[in-house]
Amino acid sequence: MSDNRPAAYDPYDADRPLMLRCACGEDHAPQEHGQALAQRATSEEHLGREFIEASLVKALFPHEPIRRAFLKAVGRRTAMAAIASVLPVASLQAMAQEKKAPEKKDLKVGFIAITCASPLIMADPLGFYRQQGLNVQLMKTAGWALIRDKILNNEYDATHFLSPMPLAISMGLGSTQTPMRVATIQNTNGQAITLHVKHKDRRDPKTWKGFRFAVPFDYSMHNFLLRYYLAEHGLNPDTDVQIRVTPPPEMVANLRAGNIDGFLGPDPFNQRAVFDEVGFIHILSREIWDGHPCCAFGLSQAFIQQNPATYAALFRAVLTAAAMAREAKNRELIAKVISPTQYLNQPEAVIAQVLTGRFADGLGSVKNVPERADFDPVPWQSMAVWMMTQMQRWGYVKGDVNYRQIAEQVFLLTDAKKYMKELGQPVPDGAYRKFSVMGKEFDPAKPADYLKSFPIHRMAA
Repeated sequence: MSDNRPAAYDPYDADRPLMLRCACGEDHAPQEHGQALAQRATSEEHLGREFIEASLVKALFPHEPIRRAFLKAVGRRTAMAAIASVLPVASLQAMAQEKKAPEKKDLKVGFIAITCASPLIMADPLGFYRQQGLNVQLMKTAGWALIRDKILNNEYDATHFLSPMPLAISMGLGSTQTPMRVATIQNTNGQAITLHVKHKDRRDPKTWKGFRFAVPFDYSMHNFLLRYYLAEHGLNPDTDVQIRVTPPPEMVANLRAGNIDGFLGPDPFNQRAVFDEVGFIHILSREIWDGHPCCAFGLSQAFIQQNPATYAALFRAVLTAAAMAREAKNRELIAKVISPTQYLNQPEAVIAQVLTGRFADGLGSVKNVPERADFDPVPWQSMAVWMMTQMQRWGYVKGDVNYRQIAEQVFLLTDAKKYMKELGQPVPDGAYRKFSVMGKEFDPAKPADYLKSFPIHRMAA
């Protein structure tokens, strides 16, 4: 089809002459009408591929003059061959199958500007939402309390969550009780404990009494992992240190000003602290729990019930992005796509260090940890059970908790497996996978025993 495509059509905005349209309204000359009809079946597949290619080129080169210069210099085929070497365009095109039309096409989706949201963010410039018939407006939001309020007030249709947040909201913790759902985990690992450079000689947590730490939200893996780490080293996080909630974009500034001694926060701010020479990475969060969840993609139960086809389309778009993000060969491309102002607004070099796992630690070393961040989307219900044990441990929950019921209501594992299978992605078995945190195995079938095993806690009455 490419050799016969009318000169008026060009998805890359290259300079091409215009021609008279056929009376049917399509972009071909009147005398070519019969030939165009015969080619329509094959052209639809070709257009799907060109749509993806055009989305990629525009995401990589958002400024039109630069895009034009690049395409003229190397040629379209060479450009797409280079992009296809790191992104399976054909596979993505095959995923764009005809589905039931979304009930609501124009959506607002909230996000915090952190690398944890990579799948949700990259699905916009790379065209994955549009492939599903959705017009998504990504809404950059200042903090997690605002994210919570906007999803509760129906200002956002879906949102980037900290993975414990939908559990807390569904349980009525810190907000009006409203059924929220986790469609996918956005990222695993991807956090770190970062300390001020003045503490380079205080690497032993036992020396941290009196330290002031920042976490992004009470109902966050950051808070729970920091508390777990401190308690395992004999510190009571409620009495031996201060833990204050600080929006992620403000963490580095507070570290620089000396308002905090460190933070357990999301990337890219750990790496940004190193980049700005105000902090160093003490440990990556994967050293506490390798494979731990961090952020999630979710929405309300009411939205799912009212817009089931829209929900399915969102699910497919985000799962497609997650599959791409999991491939190490795509990480530098993703860093380029998500670093601009409207998304993370960070130096591309900082994002690339996080996503590739080759990074400066602020202590004079360059580390190579490919597992620093991953994007496994599976919302394991055992993860939800662990989060609820920590909510109980630190007094956020009063009374008994029906772990299994809440985990299965909020973490939509069955739906995730359904759409992963539909997209041809590997589908794992089970629902309550076991894992270890700082060498201690968590058995999701025995959460009460696990909870009682900790000598340091603040159990609610």
